[in-house]
Amino acid sequence: MEIQEIKQRFGIIGNSPLLNRAINIANQVAPTDISVLITGESGSGKEVFSHIIHQMSPRKHGPFIAVNCGAIPEGTIDSELFGHEKGAYTGAVGERKGYFETVNGGTIFLDEIAEMPLGTQARLLRVLESGQYIKVGSSKVEKTNVRVIAATNVDVYEAVKSGKFREDLYYRLNTVPLRIPPLRDRKEDIYLLFRKFTADFTDKYRTPPIQLDEEAQQLLANYSWPGNVRQLKNIAEQLAVLERDRLITAPILLNYIPVEATGRNLPMRLDSQHKEDFSERDILYKVLFDMKRDMNELKKLVAEIIEHGGVSSNYANHTQTLNQLYRDIELPGGKQDTQFTLQHPVINTGSNSDAFNITHEAEEVEESLSLVEKESDLIRKALKKHKGKRKLAANELGISERTLYRKIKELDL
Repeated sequence: MEIQEIKQRFGIIGNSPLLNRAINIANQVAPTDISVLITGESGSGKEVFSHIIHQMSPRKHGPFIAVNCGAIPEGTIDSELFGHEKGAYTGAVGERKGYFETVNGGTIFLDEIAEMPLGTQARLLRVLESGQYIKVGSSKVEKTNVRVIAATNVDVYEAVKSGKFREDLYYRLNTVPLRIPPLRDRKEDIYLLFRKFTADFTDKYRTPPIQLDEEAQQLLANYSWPGNVRQLKNIAEQLAVLERDRLITAPILLNYIPVEATGRNLPMRLDSQHKEDFSERDILYKVLFDMKRDMNELKKLVAEIIEHGGVSSNYANHTQTLNQLYRDIELPGGKQDTQFTLQHPVINTGSNSDAFNITHEAEEVEESLSLVEKESDLIRKALKKHKGKRKLAANELGISERTLYRKIKELDL
């Protein structure tokens, strides 16, 4: 079956080369009966690929069951998978069939396989090698014909080195490795997925269609998406239900993907370097949007004063407002060489057209495009705002306190 046909059949959206490669591997391995280990971050769609492999295999008419190994208590997982005899343990009032017995002839998908206890791993290895198992509390050897597809969102090889996962089971499961790319590696697919999700939810909740402006689309593509497709779908649903303005701008979108969430509480472990990069990048986006908003407000205020042909009795308040807005838009390095001054109306015998003056004395400064200077300036402002309290400053910046300490040391603040 062609890749495009598989996408249509299983509702997969995207044209990323990494996604196409994963689909192609699943298509090739499906007709065989070998074990498959699917790796990828939480929310990236690992279970969808287990369905692809099962439905395109000779076992497609047999049963399929998905088991989350991390959700079953350690004391009962053997009974869940392999069954138990009556009286095998306290509370075992009758005989129970395990998943490997009920799914005989079909496929079992073991999600979060790295969370499986070592004792259960030994039992699973025997099933994979010989198709044999023993129920809890029994001495009779049972046979089963089940294809095992496993999945994990952690580095299994690291778990092997730390002694948390059996090496022989790892190599037995990893006959064909299948890696599902995270959403941040499929940038060309993000907007396609978002449009599909919003269309589905606006149809479901009977709300007007949603559109994104260019800046919002760029923000959507550059966000790190720690929750992957699941997080994107969640945000699409929130926008479909909550937003009255159906044209979504970047500032509106930032309310649903806050900087504070970036790099924290991830569904899977990421190294610290990646988390810091994501945080700093999103801070810069926020700064740029805030600067643009302040400049627009400044233009409106000046235009309003000019349009009215004069200043009111509270001209001092206008002056203060102009200067406050300009202070918020600091030049790199903290330089502020521009000062706005509103003067009283001047009586001119020659003409009354000069009802007021706006003097704008500015020293031209070549703006630096250095991200280091921008970052240094942001940290100084946050520390000043919170009177040197680093924990509060870190929360304001949307980075961890540890990252803030490192940045202060690196930038010699």
